[in-house]
Amino acid sequence: MFQKKKIICIIPAREGSVGLKNKNIKKINGKPLIYWPINTAKKSKLIDKIVVTTDSKKIKKLAKNYKVDCPFLRPKKISGNNSRISEAIIHTLKFYEDKKFQSFDYILLLEPTSPLTDEIDTDKSLKIIIKNNKIDSLVSITENLTSHPQFNFKLGKKKILKKFLKLQSDINRQELSKLFYLSGNLYISKISSFLKTKSFIQKKTFGYVVDKWKASEIDDLVDFIKTESIMKYKKIK
Repeated sequence: MFQKKKIICIIPAREGSVGLKNKNIKKINGKPLIYWPINTAKKSKLIDKIVVTTDSKKIKKLAKNYKVDCPFLRPKKISGNNSRISEAIIHTLKFYEDKKFQSFDYILLLEPTSPLTDEIDTDKSLKIIIKNNKIDSLVSITENLTSHPQFNFKLGKKKILKKFLKLQSDINRQELSKLFYLSGNLYISKISSFLKTKSFIQKKTFGYVVDKWKASEIDDLVDFIKTESIMKYKKIK
């Protein structure tokens, strides 16, 4: 608890995976992918409850072994490839309110696909949003340096390239306006505003900038290999 606000950390880890089979239990840097957000959450000094939401018996067993809550198997209807993460979050919050008689003020979402998130960024972010009551949500972002829309193309007929934006082609990178994208490291929201919007992007969303090397989301084998290389280089344990 921080400033009398209760914080629940939800870690979603479903069984299915399109880009990389059994992604959430695949070992990276010697540990299953699901281990890393759990480890980060357990190192936090502010989180009151850590819960894993999954439709997998294997993942549920791992969560229990790591001594965090995993009190149910997520219904299949909200565990498919097209299911929204908001459905899993609301299902979890409702479970604790109905079954456990527990309510929380803030939700922190940590995803296994972003194993480079650490407890320093997590706790800094939680303090930012809780200290500033005018902020409804907070998301991690990183600067878009290599894929700026200015340098993007569309593929036309007969594979002829067309500029995505009609701007000068010889512009220097330093002249471009700064753009950012969601890094995937962490998402935080007041629970009251999340239940209204069903999204972490709200009217008053704070952008918490993380270093580019941390902004690694694992969707396929290439992402996996790159992320594991970073973890070994940074000696992350």
